[in-house]
Amino acid sequence: MEQDSDPNGRRAALRAGAALLGAAAISTDVLAQGQAAKPAGAAASGPAGVSDPRAAYPKPPFQKQQQPWPGLASKMVPRPDHGETSYRGSGRLAGRKALITGGDSGIGRAAAIAYAREGADVAFGYLPQEQEDANEVVRLIEAAGRRAVTLPGDIRKEAFCKQLVSDAVRALGGLDILVNNAAFQRSKDSILDITTDQFDDTFRTNVYALFWITRAAVPHLKPGATIINTASINAYDPSENLVDYAATKAAIASLTKSLAKQLTPKGIRVNAVAPGPYWTPLQPSGGQDPERLVKFGEDSPMGRPGQPAEIAPVYVLLADGAASFMSGDIVGSTGGKPQG
Repeated sequence: MEQDSDPNGRRAALRAGAALLGAAAISTDVLAQGQAAKPAGAAASGPAGVSDPRAAYPKPPFQKQQQPWPGLASKMVPRPDHGETSYRGSGRLAGRKALITGGDSGIGRAAAIAYAREGADVAFGYLPQEQEDANEVVRLIEAAGRRAVTLPGDIRKEAFCKQLVSDAVRALGGLDILVNNAAFQRSKDSILDITTDQFDDTFRTNVYALFWITRAAVPHLKPGATIINTASINAYDPSENLVDYAATKAAIASLTKSLAKQLTPKGIRVNAVAPGPYWTPLQPSGGQDPERLVKFGEDSPMGRPGQPAEIAPVYVLLADGAASFMSGDIVGSTGGKPQG
C-alpha cells in the first residue's frame, strides 16, 4: 500500500474540513435567529478582500436593549460577529496551549475561535450563568479539531483563580499563552452612584484576578510563552461614566509594562490590547445605559462599534512567535480614536 508522503498535511486538511463543517453549523444557528452570517450592507468595492471598513458591520442607532449581568451574546441584537463563519486559520499557533478568561463571548470568544483555527488547544474561563454561550464556543473549538476545556467560576475569588490555572495546565498538558480578558463594567453618571461593592467588584475582576491568575501561571511558562492582557482606550481617554472601570484599565496598562520588564529577560513576552468601543455583552448588561447603547460607537471616526471578529487577529499576532520582538507594547483597536 502506498503511504501518505505528507501525513501532517493530510491531518491539516482534515482539521480544516472539520472547521468548515463547524462553522456551517454555527452559521445555521445564527440564521435561524434571523441574523445574517455576514452583515447586510457590507461594501465590496475594489479587489477581493478590499472594502470600506465603515460599512463592514452594523451602525447605530441600535435597538434599545438590556440584559441581566453578565449578559449573553446570543441575546444581543444584532448578534455580535466573533468570526464564527469568517476566521480562517493558517497554522500560526499549531501545538500551542492557551488559557483565556472571559472566553465565552465578546473579545475572548473571538480569540478562542481564532486560536483554535490557528492550531491551539484552548481552555477558557467564564461565569456559570454564561454556559449557553460557552457551549457554542466548545462546538467551534472542537470543530476546528482542537481540544476545548471549560472552566466555569468566579475570578473575583483568589482560590478559583489558582484553580483555574492548575486545571488548565493539567487538562492541556502545559500552558504557553495566557489571555487575561474577562472584565466587569458598570456605567454610572456620578461618582456618588458608585457603591463600594461595585468599586470592589470592578477592581477584583479586572485587576486582582489578572494579578492572581498571572502569578499562578508564571511558574508554568517557559521561554517562548506569552501573556496578553486586555486593557482599553479608557486607560488613555477615560469615559466620564466609567470612572472605576477606566481606573482598572489604566492599572492593566501599567501592570503590562512592568511585567514585560520583569519577564522579557526570561523569554516570556507580555503585551496588551486596548480596544475602543466593541459590540459585546459587556455593554447591554450594565456597561452602558440603554440610551447610550442605542448610539454606541457613533462617536468613533468609523461611525460604528467594532465587532469581536475584527480584533481577533491582534490577539493572534501577539501570541504568534513571529512577533518575537513585541513585548511591553499596548496595541490599540479603536476605530480611529487616538490613544493618549
